[in-house]
Amino acid sequence: MNETILIIGACGQIGTELTAKLREMNGKDAVIASDIREGSEELMSSGPFEILDATSKDDILEIIKRHKVSQVYLMAAMLSATGEKYPDKAWYLNMTTLFNILDLAKEGEIKKVFWPSSIAVFGPTTPKQNTPQKTVMEPTTVYGISKQTGERWCEYYHDKYGVDVRSIRYPGIISWKAEPGGGTTDYAVEIYHEALKEGKYTSFLNEESALPMMYMPDAIDATIQLMNAPAEEVKDRSAYNLAAMTFTPVEIAEEIKKHIPEFEISYAPDFRQEIANSWPQSIDDTAAREDWNWKHSFDLESMTKDMLENLGKKYSK
Repeated sequence: MNETILIIGACGQIGTELTAKLREMNGKDAVIASDIREGSEELMSSGPFEILDATSKDDILEIIKRHKVSQVYLMAAMLSATGEKYPDKAWYLNMTTLFNILDLAKEGEIKKVFWPSSIAVFGPTTPKQNTPQKTVMEPTTVYGISKQTGERWCEYYHDKYGVDVRSIRYPGIISWKAEPGGGTTDYAVEIYHEALKEGKYTSFLNEESALPMMYMPDAIDATIQLMNAPAEEVKDRSAYNLAAMTFTPVEIAEEIKKHIPEFEISYAPDFRQEIANSWPQSIDDTAAREDWNWKHSFDLESMTKDMLENLGKKYSK
């Protein structure tokens, strides 16, 4: 019997594609999508959908019981750049939703939980190159503070109460399907859209801002692979480092120029530059590769080709 999965925050950048992949793998009725608002027509028509306020534990429990849910992917969060504008709302949303799910798991209502962490847990004092799995963390954003705190609570609930919770520290995620969601790495999504629409782009990060990035198909595959791994292989219950590539705005622009030679990039760093400066430039994800055999498939060249091909089809309609 397939387990029934609930995705909270299914309308977000990762949630949208995670829902589609899990429905493809498990059958549409086995994956309940939910969010505070309705999503795209494609998401809404591809399987069951529930309007859900994830800060209400009672509302979550009602859906879990009605659909006989056993696994929850908690993807709802306020991201880094938006969180800096609304720090109290970001803290409340990010922490309340996590406690609701951890407590329901502790109470035996859920068997397995996925909760995403982020490279935002790191700060200016963290080693910039090949950031280790265990290292100094002094995050400087509300988003990062909430994710670092969440990691500690996930590990605590696993150690104290036996909650089967699993997590990944996502780097910047790039996708052609979903719109950017208020993150500091979103320039690397916007740049492809603007290259095709306008032939030029103004980056809100400076030209030398190297950040760890990942193409969405790799992020989705890693998430599902971690959730499907035998419990004994999941040795870190805070969150796993995950890496695929590192590049700067200059390097991504040069790759785009191979396909669109007339493309031009300019730079106007804003408040997100300070956030980017506090984050690592490259990540050591040896633990994920050794514990549950993580491997990435896309590099900057293959991702750029795929992004421009798919967005090109989108804009030519």
